[in-house]
This record gives sequence, structure tokens and C-alpha cells, in this order.
Amino acid sequence: MAKKNLPWEGGCRCGRVRLKISAKPLLTMACHCAGCQKMSSSAYSLSAAIPAEGFEVTRGEPVIGGLHGVTRHYFCPHCMSWIFTRPEGMDWFVNLRATMLDDTSWFAPFIETWTREKLSFAETGAVYSFETLPEMNAYEGLVKEYMARDEA
Repeated sequence: MAKKNLPWEGGCRCGRVRLKISAKPLLTMACHCAGCQKMSSSAYSLSAAIPAEGFEVTRGEPVIGGLHGVTRHYFCPHCMSWIFTRPEGMDWFVNLRATMLDDTSWFAPFIETWTREKLSFAETGAVYSFETLPEMNAYEGLVKEYMARDEA
């Protein structure tokens, strides 16, 4: 799958939850926070911010897991794969775990966040690194730069 060829499909490990992506990611990320480390059982989580109108669950019913707080983390109820997140107050995008896509060959994190909590050996190759999260006013420029690179 070439990055520009939409729609993309994906799903959880057992295949009971399937999804379709019909819009290009706004941004790709790696998060080093301790919460993502625990929820992904890895050094960091990988995600792609997908415009909400370009994200669809086509099979199955994901359930909320993680901390069950205002930020909603969705999992497969059977295999418990962490599939996507809907961040609090940001309903215009879905933070898809990029490894849920059937083809991840195009994926690379553009930014990495929470590097102050990263494991000493963890490297992502991200273009930009942030000790915590970027300032809210920085996201517009990051998205524009990421999208421009995608168009080139």
C-alpha cells in the first residue's frame, strides 16, 4: 500500500474489530509517556492522528479501557489490543495506533512526545522531540509541515 492510496484498512490482533481510514493522517507520533509504555507493553506507543470523518469502525464494537477517564482509549473486547484513542476535547481527530493498520510500511513518527519519560535505549527517528507535549499553538505548524512532506 502506498501512503497516498486510500482507503486503508486495519484491525486488532484477532480481527474481531476492523476499521477503515479514508483520510490521510494529520500527524504521526511516538509517545514515550509511562502510561503509553504500560498500555502498549513497549518503550513507546505509535499513533497517527486521523481526521474523525476519515475514521470508521467497520466490524466489531471496541470497548473503553485504560484508565477509563475523560480521554477514551478503545480496545478489542476479545484480544484486548489497544486500537485507538479519542483525546478529551479533541473530537475532530482519532489517535489511531498505527500498528493496527494492515500495511504499516509507510509509517514513521514525525514527532515524539514525553521524551523526559523515555527509556534510555528508545530511539524513534522522529523529526521533532518534545519533553512533554508541544504547546497547543505549535500543532498547526507541525501538521502543516507534516502534510507538506506527504505531498512532496
